[in-house]
Parts: sequence; structure tokens; C-alpha cells
Amino acid sequence: MFLSTQELVQLTGRKVKKKQIEALRRMGLPFFVNALGRPVVARAAVEGSRQGTSERVVRASWQPRVVAN
Repeated sequence: MFLSTQELVQLTGRKVKKKQIEALRRMGLPFFVNALGRPVVARAAVEGSRQGTSERVVRASWQPRVVAN
């Protein structure tokens, strides 16, 4: 469900949690910081969710009916 400590080190190239957080922000990956101050990354954020990507492709940008006609 979440990346392991070793996977997080491999992904960011950093062992220090503050530096990991900085690297994740630069990469634009969604994460949260747990009570221990460690970044937690969902595995789906890295592997990519097929459901999330197909939803983005199918959904068109919203336009008011006045402009669409």
C-alpha cells in the first residue's frame, strides 16, 4: 500500500527524511508526513493508477452551454 523505507531511499536518493521530503516536492509526487516526521508515499502514486489516468483522459474540460453552442 505504501513504499517501504528502502524504496523511498531509492526513489529520492536521500536517507535523511527532510531531504526526502524536499525531493518528493521537487518531483511533484503526492505524499504526507506521518507522526514521526517521515514522508509516506502511496504505492499507487509511483506505479500510476490505471483508473485515475483513464478518468483524466475521458473527462473533457468544462465549458458553459453558451460557449459550446
